[in-house]
Amino acid sequence: MAPRRISNQHDSSPGILDVIRSVLASAFGVQSQKNYKRDFTQVSAVRYVVVGVVFVILFVIGLMLLVSAIIPG
Repeated sequence: MAPRRISNQHDSSPGILDVIRSVLASAFGVQSQKNYKRDFTQVSAVRYVVVGVVFVILFVIGLMLLVSAIIPG
């Protein structure tokens, strides 16, 4: 009987950088199918929700600053 190969990739939860990359990729519509499946097989979506909310807040603030810089007050 051949030794079984153990993969820790699916057993461990993604790190915060993986979550940030995943949220950014999803926001811009370039998320790979492999990462999409990995994200939705996680037990808890709290990290993704928190990072997504922070991203949206920063994105809106960035757009507001850009518009206020372009349009004279």
